[in-house]
Amino acid sequence: MGVRSIFSKPLARWVVERQQTWMYQPAQTQQRWFEQLVAAGRKTAFGRDHHLHDVQTIADFRQAVPVRDYEGLKPYVERILAGEPDVLWPGKPLYLAKTSGTTSGVKYIPITRDSIPNHINSARDALLNYINETGKSDFLDKKLIFLSGSPELTEKNGIHVGRLSGIVNHHVPAYLRSNQLPDFETNTIDDWETKLERIIDQTIDQPMSLISGIPPWVQMYFDRIQERTGKLIKDVFPDFSLFVYGGVNFEPYRAKLFETIGKRIDSIETYPASEGFIAFQDSQTEPGLLLLLDSGIFYEFIAADEFFNENPRRLSIDEVELDKNYAVIINNNAGLWAYSLGDTVKFVSRDPYRLLVTGRIKHFISAFGEHVIGEEVERALQTAMQQHPETEVVEFTVAPVVSPAEGLPYHEWLVEFATPPHDPTAFAHVLNTRLTELNVYYDDLITGAILQPLKLMSLPRGAFQRYMKTQGKLGGQNKVPRLANDRVIADGLLTQAQPV
Repeated sequence: MGVRSIFSKPLARWVVERQQTWMYQPAQTQQRWFEQLVAAGRKTAFGRDHHLHDVQTIADFRQAVPVRDYEGLKPYVERILAGEPDVLWPGKPLYLAKTSGTTSGVKYIPITRDSIPNHINSARDALLNYINETGKSDFLDKKLIFLSGSPELTEKNGIHVGRLSGIVNHHVPAYLRSNQLPDFETNTIDDWETKLERIIDQTIDQPMSLISGIPPWVQMYFDRIQERTGKLIKDVFPDFSLFVYGGVNFEPYRAKLFETIGKRIDSIETYPASEGFIAFQDSQTEPGLLLLLDSGIFYEFIAADEFFNENPRRLSIDEVELDKNYAVIINNNAGLWAYSLGDTVKFVSRDPYRLLVTGRIKHFISAFGEHVIGEEVERALQTAMQQHPETEVVEFTVAPVVSPAEGLPYHEWLVEFATPPHDPTAFAHVLNTRLTELNVYYDDLITGAILQPLKLMSLPRGAFQRYMKTQGKLGGQNKVPRLANDRVIADGLLTQAQPV
């Protein structure tokens, strides 16, 4: 047993004991953070605009500060980008995490000196909870790999800008850096295909024990290793014992991933976002992810079926119910105020509070972390139809093809045309090009050869109506979602593809 493994156990015990002080005092913990955040917020431009000096209670706060998404907060972010201090949080952010936006194309999420521990310590504590519960710590003495974006950062008016995974890479604890792979130079390679081959070169003969990343990226890494060696992953990496993942729903990938590995191994699910690290799996035996109530975030929740009401009720942690979908709203020490993450969660425990991530408040595709939303596909279609004016569309929907019979995964567009384009291939090319312009993550996946360009499936007339009829939803008030993160609707449509 090595030094890291030995010393991790008392640290793990201390972290878990400390958790008890807030896990079982959720309302008090959240009230304390509410008061601290509002006190700091009074010193900012946002605080002056929203009269935070008059806010004394949570009810006062909800009267003063409406729920916003990124677009609602964007004018303040633009002031930060211009170099202005004390806008959303005292001083200037340390970083701006660059992520995919909705209407804006790119979002810049502030990360401050106060909020960076939320991202770093939460990832650390996920591992320490695992060590404390299982007693397994030997993996720390071998090689660890974190498949992530480039750690290279740019600068805007004294603020470092980059992908969240790249920012976090700069804060990996020193005691882990010596056994972390790949090296910095490899991590900065932009082209995913090239980067992946280099990562394999560096890891294939190493005692890899922990592998972390978004499941489809990890699957591609495993597939390439199998192509080189003809072996199962367990035979290439006999020390591989822990898989850490987050970012997308794991279920579509679980069976194939473990088949590729060739044995069952432990796994830890995490719930990180550029806006904050929300939860992690703290137990191998209990369902759900532990909501991090003492990490610089004051949470609010809105019942998903009320979210789009004019004045939906905003709930604190002690007001939520089990097995009900809620939209997540955060207030944090990065200066995000009543900020809608866009995610929905369902609580499976209140003692302590554990949750499942159930989806997005709006329909989306994020099978590979791309977060393509309805507005983006509609704008892409509008552009294609403008460039092919002969085209008329009856209905359409978009779904991922995760495991095609051959080639890379892709997005499949199922379209029912009243008048099809003269050149469907050119039409599909415009769709794909416009989508890469609208969504930076989709562009990354295409240029990095993780996804191939989208494919167009022309459905016969009446296919959508026949499908809706089979669902008992034929009528003017029922609509087929523009996109989905699974194949349920797409496969149902394909069964109705032939006229009856």
